[in-house]
Amino acid sequence: MALDVVTNDCSALTDSDLDEMASMGGAFDIGLLSKAKEDWVLSTTARDNGKLHGYTFSTLERLGGTPCVLIGMMSIKRTSKRDSVLKGLMSEAYHRALMAFPDEDVVVATRMIRADAMEAFTKLTSIIPRNGHKAVGEERAWGRRLAKKFGVESNYDQDSFVVKTNGQSGFLDFETLKPEKIKPEVASQFTGVNASKGGALIVHGWTMAESLIKLGRPS
Repeated sequence: MALDVVTNDCSALTDSDLDEMASMGGAFDIGLLSKAKEDWVLSTTARDNGKLHGYTFSTLERLGGTPCVLIGMMSIKRTSKRDSVLKGLMSEAYHRALMAFPDEDVVVATRMIRADAMEAFTKLTSIIPRNGHKAVGEERAWGRRLAKKFGVESNYDQDSFVVKTNGQSGFLDFETLKPEKIKPEVASQFTGVNASKGGALIVHGWTMAESLIKLGRPS
């Protein structure tokens, strides 16, 4: 699959670009996409032979001095190529992070509504929340910071990292080709997420500087 992944400023997006994203299918309509254009800085698209297969809205910034990749919205088209598209979009995110924050450890964060989306974070370490791990104060503080950044703090539970309602203005929209391979301990993290009521889970993890050099290397 010859995937073409390109990042531009959100301000450069046209109505035609947003219409194409909405027409791709997935979780986000034109209203949410228009809001994402205003809320986020970078827009990344993944194309195969000119056809859109996925996109991301994100921001690279520092929260409390810590370098962060904030994925406000990502959607992957439901095709047999979806794994390659997810890998391509995440590789581009790491590449951008490496250029912005060389020689630094970086936090990567997003919202998720189903366990499938955890596939995007397989290259990260110290993922919060994770099964069998009781979050400490600083980890819960990160959850609160991210909830505020995503604009969902009023419905956020700091102990479970769950946004109870109205948490789906953006999230990582991905459905795996192999749901049978989702580990039970990963699936259990989403038992408190009521997606039908707009619930979501705020997830973050770390990539250490030495790992980011490899992850962010152009393919």
